[in-house]
Amino acid sequence: MRVLPVGDRALLVEVADGAEAQALHAELLRRRATGSLRVREIVPAARTVLLDGLAEPGRVGAELPGWEIPPLPARAGAVLELPVRYDGPDLADVAAHWGVPVAEVARIHSAAAFRVAFCGFAPGFGYLTGLPGRYEVPRRATPRTSVPRGSVALAGPYTGVYPRASPGGWQLIGSTDAVLWDHARVPAALLSPGVRVRFVPVGCPTESPTGAATGAR
Repeated sequence: MRVLPVGDRALLVEVADGAEAQALHAELLRRRATGSLRVREIVPAARTVLLDGLAEPGRVGAELPGWEIPPLPARAGAVLELPVRYDGPDLADVAAHWGVPVAEVARIHSAAAFRVAFCGFAPGFGYLTGLPGRYEVPRRATPRTSVPRGSVALAGPYTGVYPRASPGGWQLIGSTDAVLWDHARVPAALLSPGVRVRFVPVGCPTESPTGAATGAR
């Protein structure tokens, strides 16, 4: 763990990997809730957590490396279910990369227990972890100029859902009608760090004799 000062009232904590960042984020939230940590904002990322608006940054920075950070419980918190049509244009490419039939992509993806590790890129976009490492996929060699809103996508170790139409280079495996970002809703973002997510197949594609994906729309 490395603790770096950021301005007068903030600290950036660097850890080894995403699992440690998520565990640290959960512990910081717990300490803030109990009143033992006075901080305005706690912002996780892939391998860092930013603490902004600290009442005592010097003391926290000195003590934090000695904290005992328990592993994040696998099933802590309620589960948000997102209905997904596994009908994405990159479904066959992902199946080929995984070495499985096209229809198996939906089963593998929907069987995983996901958690929002952090948010970024666009309002409401969460980076979800949960797929085993053997199912990591590379980004597309050529990004799309426009990815439809609600697209469910994979890149590296992450799953994401595009909250609005935007350029993007992730592999598109499905789509959802869930509203990821609504400025009139409280909170506006459906996904936030720490939220557990389960993808529920609807109109799941089946594999035709030619290997193409077919299914209800």
